[in-house]
Amino acid sequence: MTTSAEPDYWSLLGLEPGAAPDALKRAFRREARRWHPDLNGNDRHAEERFKLVNEAYAVLSNPDRRKEWQTRQRGGVAATDPFSTGFPDFEDYLAVVLGLEREPVHREQAPREQVQDLREQSSDPSTGTDQAYGAHWPEASPQPPPPVRSEDDLETVVDLSPDQALQGTTVELELGDGTLVEVGTPPRAGDGWRLRLEGVAPGGRDHFLHLRVITDDGLRIDGLRVHYRLELLPPDAALGCAVDVPTLSGPVTLQVPPGSSSGRLLRLRGRGLQLEDDCGDQLVEIVIVIPAALDDDERALYQRLQELSLERANAF
Repeated sequence: MTTSAEPDYWSLLGLEPGAAPDALKRAFRREARRWHPDLNGNDRHAEERFKLVNEAYAVLSNPDRRKEWQTRQRGGVAATDPFSTGFPDFEDYLAVVLGLEREPVHREQAPREQVQDLREQSSDPSTGTDQAYGAHWPEASPQPPPPVRSEDDLETVVDLSPDQALQGTTVELELGDGTLVEVGTPPRAGDGWRLRLEGVAPGGRDHFLHLRVITDDGLRIDGLRVHYRLELLPPDAALGCAVDVPTLSGPVTLQVPPGSSSGRLLRLRGRGLQLEDDCGDQLVEIVIVIPAALDDDERALYQRLQELSLERANAF
């Protein structure tokens, strides 16, 4: 419910009047996390409460503004609500949190700018579209910060187990200002996925979660599918060989066909992850490696092989 009376900022943060600065900061972080709109998508009152929490902290953490507010409280003078037109724009948010004084300015809402992100999946890349609001600074306001560039965005690498990636899990992230944010990862997530948290980093920047789902054996998880890079010496790839490779259920012996080149994929059916009735496979990628150092006999054999290759090429 909205009222024209100025709120009691102490009560809004669950504090007794005159609470210490440390207690004020802890209460602000707790309430900001509790009412952040991104974490309360189904609560239509969350945005309004989030604005009030930020406004309360901006006033109570600034001695001059707190004194003015207390004077208004005694005199019954209503304060000007910088967020009365809806969810705060970026500069309005800074004005409240940092305690900046701003002239009331009438402005039209800036158009939305489309920002496209990629969720990196080796087998089935998909794209998602996020939206960000542009912002216009009034001439009387302090100078705005420099434009946010993509390289300014923050990123945290999060390690998940195969089961966490399969079922989805909750990740707790601590932002630069100490605010804790809980993020739910989607089911069937894969190694290399980047989840975007829009506008939660200091300065209105985005924060990305980079998911890493790789076992100690080098198995890389991608949804239900498992990927493994099998390194082979040239003779083994050329002549074929039997080699043990790890799987989620233990090692198995894989027969590598003769004449296998780098990049060839061999499928182990049913060796991926399983969710209900769906079961994935494991793909084994052949990677041919050359020894860094060759002894004389090996070098002589490679030279002879090179000669034979040239003779064969010239024959055609």
